[in-house]
Amino acid sequence: MSKTFDDLLSKVTSCSLKKLSVANAADDAVIEAVRAAKDRNIADAVLVGNEAEMKRIAADMNIDISDFEIINVEDPIEAARTAVKLVHDGQADMYMKGLIDTKSFLKSVLDKEVGLRTEKTLSHVCVFEIEGCERLLFLTDVAFVPYPDLDTKVQIVENTVEIAHACGIACPKVAPVAAVEVVNPKMPATVDAAELTKMCEDGKITGCIIDGPLSFDLAYDPEAAKHKGAEGRKIVGDADIILFPDIHSGNITYKALVHCAPVKNGNILTGTKKPVILTSRSDDFETKVNSIALAAVVAEELK
Repeated sequence: MSKTFDDLLSKVTSCSLKKLSVANAADDAVIEAVRAAKDRNIADAVLVGNEAEMKRIAADMNIDISDFEIINVEDPIEAARTAVKLVHDGQADMYMKGLIDTKSFLKSVLDKEVGLRTEKTLSHVCVFEIEGCERLLFLTDVAFVPYPDLDTKVQIVENTVEIAHACGIACPKVAPVAAVEVVNPKMPATVDAAELTKMCEDGKITGCIIDGPLSFDLAYDPEAAKHKGAEGRKIVGDADIILFPDIHSGNITYKALVHCAPVKNGNILTGTKKPVILTSRSDDFETKVNSIALAAVVAEELK
């Protein structure tokens, strides 16, 4: 079971080397990340985009990209379509956003002819290694689905459980969090959380344990669970997956962790045929490398 990103990296290097296809790779942070990923034996890459611009950026950063396959496509939209088709056709295992706006990138993911769409809901998963926490923590959805209804939450859970399984967590504990840990009909998040719990108990959601509603402290901190007398619950401060009721609570928590706590993290878009790496330009170098490693682990599991 992976408890740190070093564990994930060890898991990656024991698998066959995966290939990453990058849409519009003429970006300094992306070039730096894919170079590091290859040097660490995490993944090889195909760089799609303006070849002259990629080579200029790499030279300015004193990074050698001569051993990468480069496909020269100067138009960003066409570069994305070319890059995603490589993954669709099985010539690459993962798809990564480069210097292209998110809307256009997602349009290529959802392209009916060459994209990676499935019948599943697309959702975003962030994996955190937090200092003092002896497990990886999976947060969802913090960036993609604004206001998920109950059916969508079921799909988000299923998407995230697949990622946790790929990381070696056989039966992850899922905590649908809310402001309180009791059902209040005036607080829809608590009602949905209780329904998700029952669906899991009835075998309608499998591969995990669900216990909700839970406040974040009861889901994350064993000491808080102890002091609040929650020992009889299925989750007592040991949740693996935190399911947020909406994008606001998820995004605020994500950014608070990134900017206020000693953490490592990686992000992945799920519900697609192959792993999709959707990082922000504000994400640091290690986050991009960790996201590639996470995608490689998931690609191995999908294989």
